[in-house]
Amino acid sequence: MQQILLVINSAPYGNENCFNALRLALMLLEEYQHEVELKLFLMSDAVVAGLQGQAPNEGYNLQQALEIITGYGAEVKLCKTCTNARGITALPLVDGVEIGTLAELADWTLKADKVLSF
Repeated sequence: MQQILLVINSAPYGNENCFNALRLALMLLEEYQHEVELKLFLMSDAVVAGLQGQAPNEGYNLQQALEIITGYGAEVKLCKTCTNARGITALPLVDGVEIGTLAELADWTLKADKVLSF
């Protein structure tokens, strides 16, 4: 089983970096779910993607993408320092998304076969 870590830093809306990372995650899980163990760590402005209640007027819905990703069993964590800085740590999160720490990211990085950053 190949361990893949996606580290996402980009804001969820305004550009497509976060969206593209989630698209890749979905493809990996849909096509190779028995061959990969996938983890996502959202940092900086990307942590906002983990908030519940998103309702974009058009285009992609990152909340829905994260719900599908966690439904496949992938771990998704938001950087606690980043959520604290944005005042969102106590807000409701997308089902399956949790607050994580830099120590967890370090552990995931050391155990990963591949680390991709968006």
